[in-house]
Amino acid sequence: MDTRTSERRAGDLRLAAGIIALEFAAAVSTFVASTLLPIVAAELGARERLGLLIAGGTLGLFVAMPLAGTVLRRLGAGRTLALGTAYYTGGLVVAATAQQAWAFALGQFTSGVASGLLAVFGISAAIRRLDERLRLKVVAASSAMWILPAMVGPAATLALEHAAGWRWTLVAPVPVVLAGRFLVVRAVRGEAPTDDGQRLRPAGLLVPAGAAAVVLADGVWPVAVAGAVAAVGGTVALLPAGTARLGRGAPSALAAMVLFGAGYVGADSLITVLLTDDYDVSLARAAIVLGAAPLMWGLTSLVVARVGPERQVPAAGLALTAAAAAVLAAGPREFAVALIAWAAGGAGVGLAYPGLYLRATTAAPAPGRPLPAAELATAVITAETVGGLLGRAGGGALASLDDGTAVAYGVFAVLLAAAALAATRSRAPAVRPGAAP
Repeated sequence: MDTRTSERRAGDLRLAAGIIALEFAAAVSTFVASTLLPIVAAELGARERLGLLIAGGTLGLFVAMPLAGTVLRRLGAGRTLALGTAYYTGGLVVAATAQQAWAFALGQFTSGVASGLLAVFGISAAIRRLDERLRLKVVAASSAMWILPAMVGPAATLALEHAAGWRWTLVAPVPVVLAGRFLVVRAVRGEAPTDDGQRLRPAGLLVPAGAAAVVLADGVWPVAVAGAVAAVGGTVALLPAGTARLGRGAPSALAAMVLFGAGYVGADSLITVLLTDDYDVSLARAAIVLGAAPLMWGLTSLVVARVGPERQVPAAGLALTAAAAAVLAAGPREFAVALIAWAAGGAGVGLAYPGLYLRATTAAPAPGRPLPAAELATAVITAETVGGLLGRAGGGALASLDDGTAVAYGVFAVLLAAAALAATRSRAPAVRPGAAP
């Protein structure tokens, strides 16, 4: 192995380590935000505005996606790190000191924009640079980064909230988040700027605009429906041709990613609200259920990575998660039932996600125009982010209605079932002998 190859390999390993560290930081932040949601909603008098509380950060992330490549090319990694750090910290301070729901959402939105500036570039670089084997290990290790936060995060969050209040607890993950971002920026520092396909397309603006309309509709359903239609139209325009038609291979995998993001991320963001309101359990017990799904996701992903994701059936895993959401929507209102169901849902994601992610980021060796790596990089980030945004916005809007949380979980179950159907077409078609490449 020559020096250049050795340096390239070392750089790839640093990038992989940075992405894994960033995933750990994201897990810590997610558990803090989800655990605190019922407390924040009560403190700000925003039980009827849940969508506003939970969708702000994802809206900011999506707005940042088409800008990340341009900002990094013009400012460089160092200045982008400084800008992202300032905006991320400032946004969290605004959210932590907010007295109204809109101020909290504005702070989360600002932090989300800052997160997107670095996270999108790091994931794109991983898809572009890392080989399939190392990329799969990164996916499995990233899933494992949710295990420790899932085990101790909710309990530690509640303990810190009891001691210092929710406002100080909200900013507690800042050092971990900044450390993860610093590792990613160092890993890609010095890399020549590339065109990752992250151009600002007008149709793409329909997604955050439509989701914002859903969040801000405030019970005016014609506005919410129009926003949902606009967001779906923008999603179709952003993703590669064939995604909406469930074309074999990567297009169907990307469609499944969108539906998975909407169903699972939406459900996970509201789990503490569902349990404290509909199941009438304490926040401490709800936090146990909150940690069950990502814990099982991480453990199952580790097993799948060793066995081989292509031996698994992503559709079966997603179907299991859909069944779990259906139980939460319509099953017995018992703590044990919720705990078992959501743990099983996390195991389903662990079975499905590694193989589905690999299929979504692998161009099919089929006749015709294959999807280039840069387009797949942008597409897979877009698919999962759009799905999560729509799930949070739509689920929050439904949950704000009387008895709407159970209805939201019914919708999440349908979306996950649709993801399972899309996943049945996610394996790339085999190339017939003698077919033109």
